[in-house]
Amino acid sequence: MTAEAEAGTEAPTKKGIPKLFIIVGAAVVALLLAGGGLFFFLSSSGGSEEASDAHGAAASTEVHDTFIFNLPPMMVNLSSEGGNQGFMKLTIALEVADEEMMTEIQPRLAKVIDAFQVYMRELRKSDLEGSAGIYRLKEELLRRVNLAIYPAHVESVLFKEILVQ
Repeated sequence: MTAEAEAGTEAPTKKGIPKLFIIVGAAVVALLLAGGGLFFFLSSSGGSEEASDAHGAAASTEVHDTFIFNLPPMMVNLSSEGGNQGFMKLTIALEVADEEMMTEIQPRLAKVIDAFQVYMRELRKSDLEGSAGIYRLKEELLRRVNLAIYPAHVESVLFKEILVQ
């Protein structure tokens, strides 16, 4: 029995020591992960506030440095799909870098409107569905206006009103 008693007392100590190391090791790992996560969270949120403040300042100075050139409202018949006649009415503004660019665009305004009308007459209602359709329209109009007024340059095409029926 003494051999069994000795074996019984030795077995729990051998199992107890590795369990203790596992528990302590797990606690240390958990604390390190929690501390690292807290550090990452605090450092990333503080940095993003500074980045957003810097971006906000850049955006606000950018708005003051650009000028808006309003185009007259346009109404265009859309290409019909099986007899479904549709039209699009839109009002566009062009964002330009300075007043000099506005004076360069003015004499070429007829070319800009013609380029827009020719492109938009070939559109179908399905081409304008969703945000992706409007984004493609915006990018294509920007490309066409920059071709029509070259060497002048427009920064962006801004939609003031879009109506598709």
